[in-house]
Amino acid sequence: MKKKSKLSKSERQNKFLELIKEDPFLTDEALCKLFNVSIQTIRLDRLELGIPELRERIKGVAEKNYDKVRSIVGTEIVGELVDLTLGKSGISILETTNDLAFSKTKIVRGHHIFSQAESLAMAVIDADVALTGVSNIKYLHPVNSGDKLIAKAEVVRVRENKHFVHVKINANQIQVFRGKFILVSLEK
Repeated sequence: MKKKSKLSKSERQNKFLELIKEDPFLTDEALCKLFNVSIQTIRLDRLELGIPELRERIKGVAEKNYDKVRSIVGTEIVGELVDLTLGKSGISILETTNDLAFSKTKIVRGHHIFSQAESLAMAVIDADVALTGVSNIKYLHPVNSGDKLIAKAEVVRVRENKHFVHVKINANQIQVFRGKFILVSLEK
């Protein structure tokens, strides 16, 4: 979307509501560029409209999805579960911090990235009890502390008690990880 010419306050706020409804993950910075106004104006609009800040919006969306998860407890998912269609697909977001990274390089440790991917793969399958049978993973680019990781999982096939799930993780719109998981349902 390109920059808007100056709108009246009510027009801007109406458009603001539409945009947030379409994409609850829009940042204040992105909105101020879209509307060609200051960050303070966006924050005031958000306050007047009763729209919570980005972190709270993400939490709200995530809480609705945790109840759908069957194979693990929702709190065991690494990152915020922002979308879930059980047996089909899911999306999680992980805000990386210094405590997830090596202190010398500030590069996020691989096991945190893998944990986000594996826990999302477990969350999307439609099974009460499951374990990872096989994983084929590839780290494509280093992830720096402070990067936001967006993981997308898709169930590509189910054969008997085996669920084949592909997970891709992006940071700054660059794919940094891909994983192919075979999860085995232990149900009888």
